[in-house]
Amino acid sequence: MLIPLRNFKRFFYKALKQPGYALGVFTKRLEANLYRSFAEGRSGYPEALTLFLTHRCNLHCQMCGQWGEGGVTKTQGQEYIRQELSFDELSAVIDNVSAFRPSVTLFGGEPFLHRDCLRLIRYIKQKNMHCLVITNGSLIENIAEEIVNSGLDELNVSLDGKEELHDRIRGMPGLFEKIVSGLKKVNYFKDQRNKEKPLINLQCTINQQNYKYLEQMTEVALEIKADALTFHNLIFLEPEILDKQKQYDTLLNCSSADWKGFIFEPGIEPGVLYEKMREISSGKYSFTIDFYPNFSCKQLKRYYQEPCYTPSEPGTRCLSPWLVAYIFPDGEVRPCLNFSYSFGNIKEGKFTEAWNSRKAIDYRRLLKEKKIFPVCIRCTELYRY
Repeated sequence: MLIPLRNFKRFFYKALKQPGYALGVFTKRLEANLYRSFAEGRSGYPEALTLFLTHRCNLHCQMCGQWGEGGVTKTQGQEYIRQELSFDELSAVIDNVSAFRPSVTLFGGEPFLHRDCLRLIRYIKQKNMHCLVITNGSLIENIAEEIVNSGLDELNVSLDGKEELHDRIRGMPGLFEKIVSGLKKVNYFKDQRNKEKPLINLQCTINQQNYKYLEQMTEVALEIKADALTFHNLIFLEPEILDKQKQYDTLLNCSSADWKGFIFEPGIEPGVLYEKMREISSGKYSFTIDFYPNFSCKQLKRYYQEPCYTPSEPGTRCLSPWLVAYIFPDGEVRPCLNFSYSFGNIKEGKFTEAWNSRKAIDYRRLLKEKKIFPVCIRCTELYRY
């Protein structure tokens, strides 16, 4: 199925707000399924490109696999943490991919810490490409007018609840008020310029501290006039999963060590969470609301309670490397955020050359054969396509 039933509502509302973008997504997913089935590891150009602008972040959110309590990035040296591509290198990538116009996501770390983030957004929009930023929201207040003027399509902001709860989880007193003030400024400048964009999408990661209080987020979304609110089920792994992954790392000559940041106990009672989901879903809102992945009660219990959980839905497979690429601060073109495996490097050649390189083909062939790798079981990309 091109759009999984569990995601159809989310896709439908996105199509209403951004019909041209939604049509492009549908076309690309049809193409990706055909390539996966018949092209022996090759792929058409991707639907989406994520530019991982920086490893740096100004927060240490408790559940973060990069900078959280067990995060892997904070254990790295400063040379690694401060790696970043220059504007010239990033704009060269945009020039290279502009012919097929993928949606571009700017991510990190905190992407607005990159000195050229706003300049890059403007450049992407000059090329008539869809652009989305995933941010912790801490820096929006001082650049709200520039964000609106940049032409950014979507501003995805992470929030965990109201003031006390959010600030405790994120480890920064006053952060909630700073974010809310920034988003209200974005709306102010949108109104001043009679613009609908950027759409403001709130992203709430369900975790041990907030899962009993998720209704707080509907009040926050209403206050800041959000366009959408998405609750994301927590990503976590059991230690034995990494042991199972080792044989595939050996086959691919790569490392999955970045997944270590997600080894922890979720501390979530799925029955309580499901009732909270039902309560929220039954409400009427001025914004779209979604749970992702959108599980049944039975699936939710398996997801949070079963050691070495494996997805049980028919046809479960990872399509992401036929649809999405990630470019890291060192220039590596990767099929996944948490694998060191690389298709090539944009400092050594064009993105379009790396996308169907020998290494890319070998990776897709092995993934098609196995459907998913052990560490993929709770990856959000597995449930997206």
